[in-house]
Amino acid sequence: MKKLLSILKYMLLLGVSALLMWYALKELDFEKMWAELRNTNYLWLGISLVMGVVAYISRAYRWHMQLKPTGYHPAVLNTYRAMMVGYLANLVLPRMGEVVRCSILKRTDNVPVHTGFGTVIAERFIDMLMLLLAIGITFLVEFNRIRDFFLALFSDKYARLEQSLSSFYLLSWVLLGLMALGLFLGLRYLSRLRQNTYFQKAVTFMKGMLQGVFSISRIDNQFAFWGHTLFVWLMYYAMSVVVFFAMPATSQLSWGAGLSVLVVGSLGMAAPVQGGVGVYHLLVQATLLLYGVPKEGGMAYALLAHTSQTLLVVIMGVLSFIASMLQRASPEQPQPETLNTIRHELKR
Repeated sequence: MKKLLSILKYMLLLGVSALLMWYALKELDFEKMWAELRNTNYLWLGISLVMGVVAYISRAYRWHMQLKPTGYHPAVLNTYRAMMVGYLANLVLPRMGEVVRCSILKRTDNVPVHTGFGTVIAERFIDMLMLLLAIGITFLVEFNRIRDFFLALFSDKYARLEQSLSSFYLLSWVLLGLMALGLFLGLRYLSRLRQNTYFQKAVTFMKGMLQGVFSISRIDNQFAFWGHTLFVWLMYYAMSVVVFFAMPATSQLSWGAGLSVLVVGSLGMAAPVQGGVGVYHLLVQATLLLYGVPKEGGMAYALLAHTSQTLLVVIMGVLSFIASMLQRASPEQPQPETLNTIRHELKR
């Protein structure tokens, strides 16, 4: 039953992506769009792919830095491979990659899945902060141009939210009541819960995950960690701008347009569909319209940028998966808490 639900979820998300792509393409002049794609300068496209590779390596090293304070020291190459396999998995089923990459690292370096997952949660939180920073900078630089776009994008959602505000408040109170009831029952029967095997496993999982989440505060070289974070996002921005030069329709766009594409493209990639397909293309096309790029040119840019980076993830992900499977699995090792206990006993 669980497997059937996963298949249905996958098919539903794939259907949503296909519907969005159909909507984005249905009114376009394909001859004009194909003419734009035929005139692609692949040198600039190649430069953007190299930037993508460098950004992935930097992200892998940053993840390696996050894992060190937890007491585990996986090789940077293994963190890179696990990360790329995770990105590949996200193309199949959104958000599945976060668990897959931690499972790969468990196999190669014996890093507990819950600890690795905690570091991934922290990584996603940092990415959210960087996206908010990018949105803030974009609004300051391109406010007059993108204001109407964002207002039109979110006005319908806000209108619906106001209409259902009473239902939202009711749902919030119900959830708060259930949380309070769960807390009361948990405290009342805490002694019994502690003897329950599943509860013990849940507590162990949460401790490991929190250890990963708060690993950022224990990183020795904070300057290098945040430097990698900034570098990765600068690469994302540069990749957006470089692809402008690959096509006649976008070759005259400004660096401010690159900021707008970075923001809306990141929002599109964050959508819960495979690889942001459809959502990314619609948002980028609509954004480039604000800069005078025709629909066909905007869609050609979106197809070129998205498809090239997706193929890069597929190639690197498949190679990383093969290499990880060929690598000998890491033997079980004592966890950091156990090692500390052993050292203490030896001193005694």
